[in-house]
Amino acid sequence: MIEKTNMKKLFLTTLFVLLNAQANAAIVEIYSLDLMDDQRGFCIDIRGHKSKAKIDLGLQAHTCYSYQGSIAVDQGFDSLKIDKGQFYLPAFDVCMEATSNNTQAPLLLRKCQDKKLQKFKWGKNGRIYLVSNEKLCLTVAQGKSRQGGGGSPKHLIRNLLLEFCDDTEILTQMWGVRSMP
Repeated sequence: MIEKTNMKKLFLTTLFVLLNAQANAAIVEIYSLDLMDDQRGFCIDIRGHKSKAKIDLGLQAHTCYSYQGSIAVDQGFDSLKIDKGQFYLPAFDVCMEATSNNTQAPLLLRKCQDKKLQKFKWGKNGRIYLVSNEKLCLTVAQGKSRQGGGGSPKHLIRNLLLEFCDDTEILTQMWGVRSMP
């Protein structure tokens, strides 16, 4: 009788741990805290359209799709990987990678590896730093947005790059993360 009770407790404990792990692993979008010229906000996005996005074209800041009720696959990051310094897009099995550890560096998508240009740190101040050069922050480019191909109103696009962390550009260098219910 004791063995059966212990097995039941073990089963329930295992089930709880598995369900808790699944609940903690969420697909999230990463959005700029500065709305700029789009009230829907800007998210880190793969160039192209949702499931047809083209990973070889890299990343951009694009109107967040969450206003449509869900996180799009080309904006969906694995929350557990972010906590470990890796910005992983599971629908495409790729990670965010800087082209260099210098200013003006665009962001690409590559197979996930233990490379210094794929390691980022989310600071307590909302900035995303390149670990190999913490003077550089993920930044939404200044200037006027360009129109994308879809949405009503039209979705907007901006370049995404690494720039020196700078208090004058703080809003375009501050990021939030959200999941959908």
